[in-house]
Amino acid sequence: MKQLYIVGAGGFGREVFAWCSQHPDCGRQWDIAGFLDDARGALEGYAYPRPVLGGIRDWRPSADALFVCAIGRPAQKKPVCEALRDRGATFLTIVHPSVVLGSNVRLGTGVVVCPGVMLTSDVELGDFVMVNCGASAGHDVHVGAYSTVSAHCDLTGGVRLGEGVFCGSHASVFPGRTVDDWAVVGAGAIVVTHVAARTTVVGNPATRLVT
Repeated sequence: MKQLYIVGAGGFGREVFAWCSQHPDCGRQWDIAGFLDDARGALEGYAYPRPVLGGIRDWRPSADALFVCAIGRPAQKKPVCEALRDRGATFLTIVHPSVVLGSNVRLGTGVVVCPGVMLTSDVELGDFVMVNCGASAGHDVHVGAYSTVSAHCDLTGGVRLGEGVFCGSHASVFPGRTVDDWAVVGAGAIVVTHVAARTTVVGNPATRLVT
């Protein structure tokens, strides 16, 4: 049987452990081997039946290994996943059994879709996208690779997120709006206009945060 390695043993990694444990393929197609994390003590103080088996930087995938990415921050997620892929890693897409999937939903490699998510019709999630609990994406939404959509976000019809976008919890994006590559939408922000690449917006209506 294949062995599944969870890449990242932080808070999201512990959540992904639960969602993988509840997946119908767990114990049938694969077993959870444990976690990979360069912080070897990441699980100290937590009671988990699987340990941190080693660091990410030096891990060499075996023939029976599968991987799921449990890193929430896009800027950290991309180099880690690319490095493991270059070393031959095979990533699973994990969709929790409670997720509602409509027609023509397309999911890339390494996607994680958490409990209570609704993806309606003609939605596309790029490679290594994460959609957290209770979020929703309406018709014709496109989410670029490595993006993270946090809990209870609302991506309405026709929204486009570029590569590496981070949407904080409870953020909403108005229909047809675009958030360009590597932008950050703060928690609770209401996006009513275009968001430029590599900018951070906050508030209602969302405006650029100047630091």
